[in-house]
Amino acid sequence: MKNLLLIWLIIPVFAFSQITEDLDFIAPFNDGLAAVQKGKSWGFIDQSGALVIPFRNDLVVSRTNGLLYPVFQNDRCLISTIKDGITYFGFIDTTGKTVIAPQFLNATNFENNAAIALNILKQDLGDNGILGKHVVGYRYFEVVIDPYGNIGTYLNPKGTNMALDKKYLKTPPVITSRQISDQIYAVRTENNKWKLVLVDQETAF
Repeated sequence: MKNLLLIWLIIPVFAFSQITEDLDFIAPFNDGLAAVQKGKSWGFIDQSGALVIPFRNDLVVSRTNGLLYPVFQNDRCLISTIKDGITYFGFIDTTGKTVIAPQFLNATNFENNAAIALNILKQDLGDNGILGKHVVGYRYFEVVIDPYGNIGTYLNPKGTNMALDKKYLKTPPVITSRQISDQIYAVRTENNKWKLVLVDQETAF
């Protein structure tokens, strides 16, 4: 009986040490979770040290306080996946469940329950008689999304023309707009100036 009790006491300690040893990086806590790195994989521990999100390869690192690591903000963490050579971004919640499927060409972390993302719009351009092909085009827009991926505001309503091809999208397009307060966004214009856009989060979505 004593031996059995000793085994049960040792197993949790052993399991805990397997998780918390040989880590390459331990990030500060944010939203109650801290990112931990092993090799090229990242996971998250809670404040008891338990690995609540197992190590995975799709978590996106962000520069925070001068360091690069995944982070939860507003209970959301960026993930990415590659399809046909193009990287798409989405979000998981604090259980590791995907709540916004990877669909954006880039995205920021959430702040004040909003994030900026690059949303793709497919345009039907008609038939090309010379080539004998149906022609489509693509534009992307900087949009404000809520924690469930709903689009509230188009920050650049004209959008930006693009070729949805890995030859031209070797890296994600840069997000130029930024949130400067709960409701105000700084948006770069076509003449390389800035304008302020007021977004009412309560009515935008």
